[in-house]
Amino acid sequence: MDLKEIQNLIKFVANSGVAEVKLEMDDVKITIRTTLEGNVTETTYVQQLPAQAALPQAVPQVTAPIVVNTAAETQAPAVADSKYVTIKSPIIGTFYRKPSPDKPVFTEVGSTIAKGDVLCVIEAMKLFNEIESEVSGKIVKILVDDMSPVEFDQPLFLVDPS
Repeated sequence: MDLKEIQNLIKFVANSGVAEVKLEMDDVKITIRTTLEGNVTETTYVQQLPAQAALPQAVPQVTAPIVVNTAAETQAPAVADSKYVTIKSPIIGTFYRKPSPDKPVFTEVGSTIAKGDVLCVIEAMKLFNEIESEVSGKIVKILVDDMSPVEFDQPLFLVDPS
């Protein structure tokens, strides 16, 4: 990973609203922490590990109090039937199925939707963004639990457009 890629990663994390990101690849370990007030980067660590330290028994494990969900943990299983359209998250944030706690959900499995219908809201940096349907059809599956964090481009809904 070169310096330009690291700088781009820092800018992306600062603008995304995520408090902390940890990235480990082969011999590079990066931790980026940001504050939400003014998107100021507090701490950025870049550590090159020696080749022999990359072995699991030689690397001491340090646990952090903040847990960051990775995209691998939150990805939905692949669907064998490709006739469905996948509606994905356009932003990073927290997924909500309702406009507020005392209101009904936007949509259910089996509901018929039209293009432009609001399917959910995603909270990012204290802003609630309505996610509208890009297609008309029937909701086949909701791939994310209510009030759970979502990543950019993470599948949210499966829609049968027929």
